[in-house]
Amino acid sequence: MPLEVHQFAALQDNYAFLVRDQASRRVACIDTPDAAAILHELKRLGRELSMILNTHWHSDHTGGNAEVQAATRCVAVGPAEVAARIPLDLQVRPGERVVLGETQFDVLDVGGHTFGHVAYYDAIDDLVFVGDALFTMGCGRLCEGPARQMWGSLQRLAALPDQTAVYAAHEYSAVNARFAISVDGAPATLRRANEIFAARARGEPTVPTTIALEKATNPFPRAPDLAPSTSRLTAEHDAFAALRAAKDIFQGGEDENGRA
Repeated sequence: MPLEVHQFAALQDNYAFLVRDQASRRVACIDTPDAAAILHELKRLGRELSMILNTHWHSDHTGGNAEVQAATRCVAVGPAEVAARIPLDLQVRPGERVVLGETQFDVLDVGGHTFGHVAYYDAIDDLVFVGDALFTMGCGRLCEGPARQMWGSLQRLAALPDQTAVYAAHEYSAVNARFAISVDGAPATLRRANEIFAARARGEPTVPTTIALEKATNPFPRAPDLAPSTSRLTAEHDAFAALRAAKDIFQGGEDENGRA
């Protein structure tokens, strides 16, 4: 039976996800950006929470752990970088699996935004929860890891099946689209940017996306083809670093919440 995903807004621009294994009816939340919002949705839907799956340590992904656990007595699962800062019941590493009823999540290494960032991939249902590693037409800032690490993470995600649904943790699509068309004028990129602008004008989310869409129109997985050409770009990850640096100083506008 398929995994059911319930997505809702949290904080300024986060998304929260409650996922239910329909065979066992067990429920997990992906990160805890807003404990009050998560507990409200659980009550509204009449569901009991079994598990928290943290992707990385940033407070807008772990800040609600304590309150959610106190209210639900659920198990908290995440990588070592989270356990170093807040209590976890189970630490996981890339290559391991987390089981929710009959659903199995493969733990993927998507470090770069933070050193130990992980994603949770459900191969049977063709979906992946990527935290801040990959966004609609964008990717996370290099807060901790080097460009080489992040580039490798993007390539691992790009290797997933094209139909894989990508659940990113933020709604950054408008500013990401503006940057994308500033470095890539291809018709497909322009068309997708306009679709995103229209969706956001209607108040519609742009998450989930798909691996196929991101490989086709997100500039970062295609960095070697789009980064400024200089003699110093001797490796693919150097091209990615140049493109990510260009995005960091991009003046093409902010997203709906004033963030880039």
